[in-house]
Amino acid sequence: MSHPTRRIFMFQATTACLAVPALAQTTPVDEASETAVALGYKHDTTLVDPAKFPKHQASQHCANCQFWQAKPTDAWSNCAMFGRKAQVAKNGWCNAWAKAPG
Repeated sequence: MSHPTRRIFMFQATTACLAVPALAQTTPVDEASETAVALGYKHDTTLVDPAKFPKHQASQHCANCQFWQAKPTDAWSNCAMFGRKAQVAKNGWCNAWAKAPG
């Protein structure tokens, strides 16, 4: 019975680690999900109902929120309010919006 060499083991371990991010891909937040509805999340900040969310301002969107976890120029990002399972849109908004520092 042959035993794998250290080089083969390291190659297999590296390959497995590189495959994990591909398996962990996320999808856009479903606006109808319980969390999205509770937070008033919309993929487009211009579609937020001002009667329901009077603190909303047109200049507020996910990419300038402190919970945005990507570059401000990225179209989609993870958000601390939604965990790692779903992404929010750059031009989205929710009631947890808080101005990003800077």
